[in-house]
Amino acid sequence: MIDILKGITVLDLTQNIAGPYCTQLLGDFGADVIKVERPGSGDDARRWVPPASHGVGTAFLAVNRNKRSVGIDIGVPQGRDVVRRLADRADVLVHAVRPGSLEARGLGYDDLAATNPRLVYCAISAFGESGPLAREPGYDPLIQAFTGIMSVTGHADRPPARVGVSVIDMGTALWAFIGTLAALYRRQETGRGGRVSTSLMETGVNWMSLFLTHYMGAGFVGQRLGDVTPMTSPYESFATRDGAVLITAANDKLFAAVCSALGIPDVVADARFASNALRVANRPALHALLEARTATYATTECVERLRAAGAPCSPINTVVEVHDDAQVAAMRMIKPLPAPHLPDLRVVDVPVAIDGEKASLRQAPPLLGAHTDEVLRWAGYAAAEIAALKACKAVG
Repeated sequence: MIDILKGITVLDLTQNIAGPYCTQLLGDFGADVIKVERPGSGDDARRWVPPASHGVGTAFLAVNRNKRSVGIDIGVPQGRDVVRRLADRADVLVHAVRPGSLEARGLGYDDLAATNPRLVYCAISAFGESGPLAREPGYDPLIQAFTGIMSVTGHADRPPARVGVSVIDMGTALWAFIGTLAALYRRQETGRGGRVSTSLMETGVNWMSLFLTHYMGAGFVGQRLGDVTPMTSPYESFATRDGAVLITAANDKLFAAVCSALGIPDVVADARFASNALRVANRPALHALLEARTATYATTECVERLRAAGAPCSPINTVVEVHDDAQVAAMRMIKPLPAPHLPDLRVVDVPVAIDGEKASLRQAPPLLGAHTDEVLRWAGYAAAEIAALKACKAVG
């Protein structure tokens, strides 16, 4: 198992998707992640149902393994004191609240670094920490709309569409993870932590790099093209007898392989399709010609023929088909991670291996406040102090 971050303690003040996915990644690589949640209610994602498993929102289960849960109310002074004490012992703190919110409560980077200069403090926001929208809330689909992703997603004759997966939330988590790792690496040389920041909006703009560069470099404004790309052809889906197949032939050699696999090798010599630029210009004619052939095959047969010829292609799988796929199983992407409260839990693994070893899957997503006493004892609180904190509802 990968445990490169073993010995690193992470204080997780996040909820929903972006922040928790970042801290889950830190935990997957061996860090001890302490998840701070509101006593009695916890992370909002716990209640995002349906769908649910054993009464817990499955969105929560997707991004909260390898963590200990402690209930702390940072809305009261005693709760904030507990967070400060934990932060004094932590290597990393990650939060995802509006800029200025924690600073107003004495939990900003400057406040905490004053007593723990080795702390790496990672702040995730919606629109960034400056500018006219800095205080605005943000969620994945909202940011997809704002950053233009929806304007280039979907079909031209239909309204803009949201990308189905949470590309903004999970992408932001990756940037936060990368920034945190970079700050930890720098700390080895300097002995000091630092303040890492990223935002959902910056992630969305970055994901639009190709489209923005098309515009800045060539004045080209991307439009909704369904599953087509404006740069290459054929690079889209084609109907089969019982479904569809997606073909990506990004150069002349691959185009020839597609034509050979579909039994129309002479098409390569057609002047309309002699180069990628011409294939893009004559896309409708080429699409119709190729689809006339793919439609004669069942999807499985079409994929087999194309792959045998070396032409990149794929069936358009459903969630169930991905779950059951032999290649997914071969790469060990889905693994069991049971616990007494989640006896049949399975999770999606991290898509990276080091020396053939994948992530350290040690602990299922925790029950709310399951580790409050344990964590407080680790922070040096005596039994009487813990009881007093519970009595005033600062912890739970």
